[in-house]
Amino acid sequence: MTATRVEHWKEIGSKTAFNILAVISFCHLLNDMLGSLLPSLYPLLKDSFHLNFTQIGIITLTYQTTASLLQPLVGLQIDRKPTPYSLPIGMGVTLVGLLLLAMAQSFAAILIASALAGTGSAVFHPESSRVARMASGGKHGLAQSIFQLGGNAGLAIGPLLTAFIVVPRGQTSIGWFSLVALLAMILLSTVSAWSKKRMSHEKRHGAAVPIKHPALSTKRVVFSVLILMALLFSKFVYLTSLTSYYTFYLINKFQMSVQTAQVYLFAFLGAVAVGTIIGGPIGDRIGRKSVIWCSILGILPFTLVLPYANLFWTAVLSVVIGLILASAFAVIVVYAQELVPGRVGMISGLCFGFAFGVGGLGAAMLGKLADMAGISYVFLVCSYLPAVGLLTAFLPNLEPVRLHATEEVAL
Repeated sequence: MTATRVEHWKEIGSKTAFNILAVISFCHLLNDMLGSLLPSLYPLLKDSFHLNFTQIGIITLTYQTTASLLQPLVGLQIDRKPTPYSLPIGMGVTLVGLLLLAMAQSFAAILIASALAGTGSAVFHPESSRVARMASGGKHGLAQSIFQLGGNAGLAIGPLLTAFIVVPRGQTSIGWFSLVALLAMILLSTVSAWSKKRMSHEKRHGAAVPIKHPALSTKRVVFSVLILMALLFSKFVYLTSLTSYYTFYLINKFQMSVQTAQVYLFAFLGAVAVGTIIGGPIGDRIGRKSVIWCSILGILPFTLVLPYANLFWTAVLSVVIGLILASAFAVIVVYAQELVPGRVGMISGLCFGFAFGVGGLGAAMLGKLADMAGISYVFLVCSYLPAVGLLTAFLPNLEPVRLHATEEVAL
């Protein structure tokens, strides 16, 4: 690569494409808002179809396992052969799932609709995460946080839409949200066009100058990835206990209405959305390992107190937990991408897919536990999960080392 070309790509690579990040984050909001309609519907579906907690868990398992199994495969494929226009196609699959959910007359139909929604999500996340990194201008933590902010904001909005639109009007009103999926398809088409153009420029002029990290053995990398998966397990099983069963917990313990419980769930998910934007930029500045320490292990005192709190402190503690816990995921994704360079799609798919998978498995297991021992016991058991954060001590410090100018030109 010539010195002029290096300077050209250094200039492009140093500029963060905030317009693209804004669009992909907004589409993430729409995608996850549509996905969050499903768990928010659980009280309505439970009454309409006479479901037990185990069946509620199976619905979540179907949705999240479908996404879990497909996401790493989709990510591996886009690393080998990037397919920018997979984004609107994936959203189209979600649209079909929404229409089927609106018309579902049986538990089996609900499961099929859940599987279609999970498939659409599996296609969306790896490619959109890759686009976010491409648009980051080197600020990978910030870009990932902006991208995930949209997703968590969508998760927070979903319960409100359910409470004030779906619950009063019934299951068929979900069909109107297919228009949201259609809007997302249009916006994602513009993102795909930008991504295709950017890849074409990179193919002609060469890729942007990379940042190297200290060399690690394959054994150390694999061990570190396993630790990250354990941390994601802790985070998402605990998160699932709240997103899937928080409303039932509030209704059972404090005898509140479904609509009021949805508002409390919105407050928790809103805190998750705010916390998401914090972790990435802080990780860029002080190191990602430090943020992982604080965000996973740091919530342990609060989760241990939550099962014994009154309504006021339950609301306060859930907001604090959501705020701190949410800062972990963007940092873990970027840390994993830097741990295994050159495999952005596969690592993104693995992280998102594993998160969906363990969340779904956790929902099914926690649902069974709730049927056996009661919903309050579920929150007591889950309160110990953040102790898994102690494993962070075994992660290597990935301090970036920029190449010297002569080395850059040689590339």
